Amino acid sequence: MDERLERGKKSIEEMERTRADLLGELRQMSVQVERSREKLSRCRNEREANAAQRELEELKKLYRDREQDMERLDGLITQAREETRTLQAERDALASELGASENDVMGRLAQAETTLAEKTSQRAALVKRVDAQLYRRYELVRKRRGTAIAYTTTGTCSACHMQLQPMLFQKLLRGDEFGQCPSCHRILYFRPEMRAEPDQSSESA
Repeated sequence: MDERLERGKKSIEEMERTRADLLGELRQMSVQVERSREKLSRCRNEREANAAQRELEELKKLYRDREQDMERLDGLITQAREETRTLQAERDALASELGASENDVMGRLAQAETTLAEKTSQRAALVKRVDAQLYRRYELVRKRRGTAIAYTTTGTCSACHMQLQPMLFQKLLRGDEFGQCPSCHRILYFRPEMRAEPDQSSESA
């Protein structure tokens, strides 16, 4: 478990260094975008203006891509920190019990590490199966709202209780794809209403 904690901390450090590099790149690209805007404003004819406009659009697209990379990396850093804190808390709690039963504690340490490894592996496998754009949206909403998924049964969002547009509700009703609540921005899916089972005693009376 100590080795796993150390690996987790090193991974966080590496991601934070990468984040710092991305931030520097974003700042540099921001300067380039401003220079491109200035260049566009100084154009003397349509040909120069078209070329400058294309350059500006390409720079803006690259900037947005780097912003998305930054958001994705922020999500991974947050996740890694949470997992490391959880593992550290489990290690500390289990280590405090060593005096009572060392063998028992060692078994629980191994089980905790195995369980965490399984969950991490399962999560990684699930993430690979999820559409990349949907996963990025999930991480963004989760960081802002705490929970990223809500459901609708009768046309209202279960999280913010706002009425959904009929077209959105009909799309969710078909079950072909997920939607997004226009109010709280959580990812939405349709969940059928759970009907109460009939009272057997009243039917037989």
